[in-house]
Amino acid sequence: MGRVIAPLVTEESVTFRLPDAELALTGTRLLPALSLPDARLEFARAGKVWELDLPRPPALRMEYKLQLHHVDGEVEEICDPGNPLRAPGAFGDKSVVEFPGYVAPAWLDAEKVPGETVDVTDTIRLWAPADTEPTDPLPLLVAHDGPEYDRLAALTGFSAALIAAGRLPRHRVAMLQPVHRDEEYSANPEHSALLHDTVLPALRELVAVEGPVVGMGASLGGLAMLHAQRSHKGLFGGLFLQSASFLDKELDPQERGRFSMFAQVSAYTAEVLRGEAAVEPVPVALTCGTAEENLANNRQMARALAAQGYPAKLTETPDAHNYVSWRDAFDPALADLLRAVWVG
Repeated sequence: MGRVIAPLVTEESVTFRLPDAELALTGTRLLPALSLPDARLEFARAGKVWELDLPRPPALRMEYKLQLHHVDGEVEEICDPGNPLRAPGAFGDKSVVEFPGYVAPAWLDAEKVPGETVDVTDTIRLWAPADTEPTDPLPLLVAHDGPEYDRLAALTGFSAALIAAGRLPRHRVAMLQPVHRDEEYSANPEHSALLHDTVLPALRELVAVEGPVVGMGASLGGLAMLHAQRSHKGLFGGLFLQSASFLDKELDPQERGRFSMFAQVSAYTAEVLRGEAAVEPVPVALTCGTAEENLANNRQMARALAAQGYPAKLTETPDAHNYVSWRDAFDPALADLLRAVWVG
């Protein structure tokens, strides 16, 4: 493909260039991992280089891949060979553009207390400060997709850093791994019952838990946490919901044909919006990216929960639906929620 050319990033735009010295491509398309409904994503050929000028999206970061159309008909998706910056994700790395003004969280490089993680079962991992005994009563944070949260968003690193800084009390983090994610997390009563009847009792039997348990999740994991809290009184004393999939028939028609659980999820969203089956309001912190499709449904849900008595606050972050975005929102949104629930 020849020499590589880095993206040209400014305050207002980004210009992508892909060399094609041997004229091996018939087209190139940008695959952005955020919502750009009106943007032109097809590159134009300029001699032996494919080029695309893109106005800056409403974000400080943009994850993406390139789709290459070869002359033999093959279609290939790659990271940008001219951009060394990579972002980890559940389905592999993507290239990433960081616009002027983006700064990673300070806690990533801060001092951290040593921690230990043990496998409780095949689907539950438990982290705690290294010098903790099982009989030490500590607050508990329970995370859907927890191992992925930890690997891609440094969840326990966040806990370790804020404990070291004295900003959060010593606590444990239970990381839950789904087996059949879409089915389990799509407002499934059986999954909520499993949390109430089996998972939380098992954790309480294993270690001493102090105060209300806080549940967290992203995307469908956030939806599932809300479902569990509303279904079982006393299960969670606070919720941290990131880009939760509160899919709505009016706001999210694009999901109808591409997500098999759309009918079940949208029916539950409608139920919550009507105020049905609320068992007890608890503090809720929501975060959502300004450049993702879930923004409108998260705004709608935040208003509905507040109207039902939940102390609910939505923080909109200049990013999209990805783990780095969720990581970057931990401080202050998650930190503030945990202090409010655990310290008061």
